Amino acid sequence: MKKYISRFHYLTQDLPQRTHIEQVQIACEAGANWVQYRCLTKSDEELLADLHAIAAICDDWGATLIVTDHVHLLDKADIQGVHIEDMQADFKAVRATIGPDKTLGASANTFEDIQRIAESQAVDYIGCGPLATTQTKPNNYPLLGIEGYRNIALRMAEEKIEIPLLAVGGVTADVMDELIAAGVYGVAVSAAVNGADHPTRALKELYHKTVELR
Repeated sequence: MKKYISRFHYLTQDLPQRTHIEQVQIACEAGANWVQYRCLTKSDEELLADLHAIAAICDDWGATLIVTDHVHLLDKADIQGVHIEDMQADFKAVRATIGPDKTLGASANTFEDIQRIAESQAVDYIGCGPLATTQTKPNNYPLLGIEGYRNIALRMAEEKIEIPLLAVGGVTADVMDELIAAGVYGVAVSAAVNGADHPTRALKELYHKTVELR
C-alpha cells in the first residue's frame, strides 16, 4: 500500500527550555505537516501523556504523527506510524506487528542499508544520514555530504528502488538546494529548527525550500 509521505519531516527532541508538546505546537503553527515525536528518555506513561496532547495538536492542524521506535504504543494513541532507528531491525516483523495501514520509516547510512530495507518490502520511506555533524543523535556513522546522497540516489535509480529518500542529520537551509539537486525526496530536521533563535522563522524557511520551491 503506497502512502503519502511528506517531503518535510519535523522531529522533536529533548530540550531544557521547551517541551515536546510546545515544540509540536510551534512547528504545526509554522506549517509542518509531518511530526516525528522522538523521545527516548521517558516512561511509557509519560510518553503517552505527551502523545495524546501532541496527537490533538496534529489533528487540529492536519499533520501526520509518527513516533520513534515505540511500536508498542501505536495502538494506544492517535499515531499514524513509527520510525525505526535500528538499521538492522527485522522490518518484515515490524510490519507484521503494526499492520498494513500504519506508516513505517527506517534509518539508513549506506546504499547497502537501503538495499536490505527495500528487500523487506515493508518500509514506506527511508531517512538516510547523517549529512553532516549533528548533536541531536550522536553516532559514528560516516558523514555522507552532498556527494554521498547524489551517489545513493543514482544507485537507487539504477536498481529501481522507489522508496522516498530523506536526508537527515545536520540538515540546514543553506544546503537545501544542493540536496534537492542531488536527488533526495525530502529532508528530516530537528536542531535546525529547535536550536534556532526563531524556530518559527527557521521552520518556514526550511519548509519553503523543501516543498514550495519544487
